[in-house]
Amino acid sequence: MPARISAEEAFQRLAEGLGHSGAPDFFDTLVERLARLLSADHVLLARVSEGEAATLAVWSEGRHRANLHYALAGTPCETVMERAPCLYARDVQARFPDDTLLQELGAESYLGLALSAPDGTFMGLLAVLANRPMAPSDQERELLHIAATQAGAELSRREAERALQASERHARESERRLDTLLNHLPGMAYRCLNDAAWTMLLVSRGAEALTGYPAEALTHNRRVSYAELIHPDDQQLVDDAVQQAIARGEPFQMVYRLQTADGRLRWMWEQGQAVLDAEGRVECLEGFITDVTEQQEAQRVQQAVMQVASTVTSRIGDDYFHQLVDTLTRLLEADAGFVALLEAPGDAPAASARPAEARLSLVSAQADGRRLSRADLPLAGTPCARLLDEQEIMVHDGAAPSLPGFPAATRAWIGRRLDNARGEPIGVIVLLYRQPLEADAFATSVLRILSTGAAAELERRSDHRRMRQLAYTDGTTGLPNRIRFMEDLSHQRRAAEREQTPLALLLLDIRRFKEINDIHGHQVGDRLLAALAERLQHALGPHERLARLSNDEFALLVPRASAARLEECLERMRRTAGQPITLGHRRFALAVSIGTARYPADAVTSEELFKFASIALYHAKQQADGTCPFDAAMTRDLQRRQLMTERLQLAIGDGRLTLHYQPKIDLASGRLVGAEALCRWHDEEWGWVSPGEFIALAEARGLIRPLGDWVLAEAARQLAAWRREGVSLPGRLSINVSAQQFADPNLARHIAELTRHTPSSSIDLELTETDVMRDAEQAIDITHSLRRAGYTLSIDDFGTGYSSLAYLHRFAADTLKIDLSFVRKMLDGPQDRAIVETIIAMARSLGMRTVAEGVETREQALELARLGCDQAQGYYFGRPLPADAFAATWGEAMATVSG
Repeated sequence: MPARISAEEAFQRLAEGLGHSGAPDFFDTLVERLARLLSADHVLLARVSEGEAATLAVWSEGRHRANLHYALAGTPCETVMERAPCLYARDVQARFPDDTLLQELGAESYLGLALSAPDGTFMGLLAVLANRPMAPSDQERELLHIAATQAGAELSRREAERALQASERHARESERRLDTLLNHLPGMAYRCLNDAAWTMLLVSRGAEALTGYPAEALTHNRRVSYAELIHPDDQQLVDDAVQQAIARGEPFQMVYRLQTADGRLRWMWEQGQAVLDAEGRVECLEGFITDVTEQQEAQRVQQAVMQVASTVTSRIGDDYFHQLVDTLTRLLEADAGFVALLEAPGDAPAASARPAEARLSLVSAQADGRRLSRADLPLAGTPCARLLDEQEIMVHDGAAPSLPGFPAATRAWIGRRLDNARGEPIGVIVLLYRQPLEADAFATSVLRILSTGAAAELERRSDHRRMRQLAYTDGTTGLPNRIRFMEDLSHQRRAAEREQTPLALLLLDIRRFKEINDIHGHQVGDRLLAALAERLQHALGPHERLARLSNDEFALLVPRASAARLEECLERMRRTAGQPITLGHRRFALAVSIGTARYPADAVTSEELFKFASIALYHAKQQADGTCPFDAAMTRDLQRRQLMTERLQLAIGDGRLTLHYQPKIDLASGRLVGAEALCRWHDEEWGWVSPGEFIALAEARGLIRPLGDWVLAEAARQLAAWRREGVSLPGRLSINVSAQQFADPNLARHIAELTRHTPSSSIDLELTETDVMRDAEQAIDITHSLRRAGYTLSIDDFGTGYSSLAYLHRFAADTLKIDLSFVRKMLDGPQDRAIVETIIAMARSLGMRTVAEGVETREQALELARLGCDQAQGYYFGRPLPADAFAATWGEAMATVSG
């Protein structure tokens, strides 16, 4: 450092070189002066932001150097704190070995001070470096402090100036964009007073396109006030909307009509808000207005068409036209209207008729809200004759058709020609008015859209009855079909609501009808349905309606259905359906399942009534008497079944099922001769689910194939696992095959793929008697292919189905399984014992073994052995067990076989 001088003298020297604040070279001059005053080798000023320094000026060894950026981390600059100088008097490179700048400058010592804005905000640093040790005096520290303060103030001023300039640039750009936006939008931006005239203070150039007046004409009401342009009928509505929005402190928004400079009426959409002064008074209104005529008209036309369509769509024939004319006259505020068919003399086509010959045959006509009688009117001499040449006519004020029964003083009318699919005229639709019409395309747009449907309906009138028959009648039985029935159900439900009387819905399903179709063919099935429908039709009570909904499902509506009448109807239907029907040499005894639901006790809408009756029918099919009224608990049961279906599907896919194994015992020796694989399901939430529930559900919901495939694959895997463990099941493992699986002609190959890890000689396949008899000839082929593949076959639940002895000896079955229902009762009565004895004898005569199911007592086992039954299974011999438990329980018998 140089010889000591006074602070005033040092600052004077410093100030002499700086000039005034704001000079472009302020920072360069400052670092140079400091270096000379302090005899420093290096001086730098830097702006600091986010851990980085950007130098504003650098003086090094007698000259200015280019500015640079460097990271503060690992440098002495990092330790500079706000307001407190930071001094490293010697060995600064050793203390900061990673600072390459120190090494480049050859600095030995470092003194740093913070640069702060006038409000104390840290902005940067002033650093003095020497290539020798440094020991600054108090005077030199004061000089540096003064220089840092001035540099901080100058840096703050420059940044404020830049921010101001940027703000001004942004404001100018925003103003330019706003001006561009306001004057190029397809609408009008405005500022106006909240007075009666809506005096415009500012209007964008879009005003002329919107109103026909230039912006200058509207500003300060020079030629016209904007309020004058609003349609008189809308002025009060607009003012109310604005004032109410101001009172609520909210923006306003409305749609209204505006009369433009050329006299046209246009629809405007406006949105704006009040601008308040400091005292909360309305200073002015600001907003934006745009023309929405096309959208408004399109919306009005759409709403009108939808309104008409909603009232006439479901109607046919004359009723369609009555409703169409009635709705159009009200919607379009006409005093009269009609739809007429154009007719030519004799059999000539209407399209070829000349006006002098043609006549109008009124299909529907209305005047002053009352329907007029049908009539034939001459076309000649009326303005309607022009419609033969012109597709559409609108007379705003002039001659109107003079027709009998219509108002005589009509001054305006709208007409539209109705053409067929070939573009030929077949009729007209006309609306008449007593008052002149304004220039408005709304009415003609509505007629233009609806005329196509009206013309098509005219074409359909001639063959309407045939179309109705095809659309609403079941071709097999002649009864109303599902579409017609659902309409009747809706009408009857509404009538019941009006009359406050109960309504019952019965759904009838023919039991085992699919078997009849499968065995005897669909032609016989259709004849049977027609015969049953005729009987049921003759058995109907007063006002009852019968329909066929689907293949074997019928529906019956019973109005005023008291409990007694409903019960009488149910008995009548069961009795009628239960009478045998003879077709040729065949005699069929039918039974029906009937589900019922009532309005309003069970349901309040027609949809709910049908849904609940369907649920009741499902439950009726499970019950012995075949009849079931709806109960709310059934919905919960249906929901459980749906949830169970989803969870079962996941359980099959994720392998969450298990197999349990029930032993089969030779009745003569008491030895283990096989086992039956039984599927079990333990759900995380429900616990053990009954096989009787989930297997039946799998059959009903289409999951029985994947479930059956899983059982086959898992059973084969377990047999292979036992063999690897040194044990083996004596005899064969019985596995159930469902009817849906059994219907597969390639069943043998499919089972072989699923059980490829175990020989076919270890598997016995069980088929229920009913499943085998669904298609006896196909069953014979499949059972023979299974035998050739090495599997043995057992007919399960024998005695409960409808086996034909003529077929039984042709099946390649090895075993008959006696159903447990006979085994349980065989000791209680001679009839069941005789059935068991007969089955055993019949099996022996056919060379087949017998297995008794459900053996629970020693007495049953002894009696079965005495009657000659070969094998048995049931709780008396052992309950179904998991694989490990089964092997542990029967390990000795299995080990013996293995050895």
